[in-house]
Amino acid sequence: LKANGQILLTYTGNPNGSVEAIAGVCNENKNVFGLMPHPERAIEAILGSCDGVAMLDNLLQIPLEG
Repeated sequence: LKANGQILLTYTGNPNGSVEAIAGVCNENKNVFGLMPHPERAIEAILGSCDGVAMLDNLLQIPLEG
């Protein structure tokens, strides 16, 4: 994954003990993305954080190819 540039995100502080602090990976074509953190669980203050809103909002700004 590292040699192919498929590690897209890493943790700071590695809260879950993942190998090399990996948080997000993609396939070789970079059109499929796997993400360990769950931004949908951080969208309201009552859930403990609103940090996920920015990530989800940015996804909506990405133009779809087609």
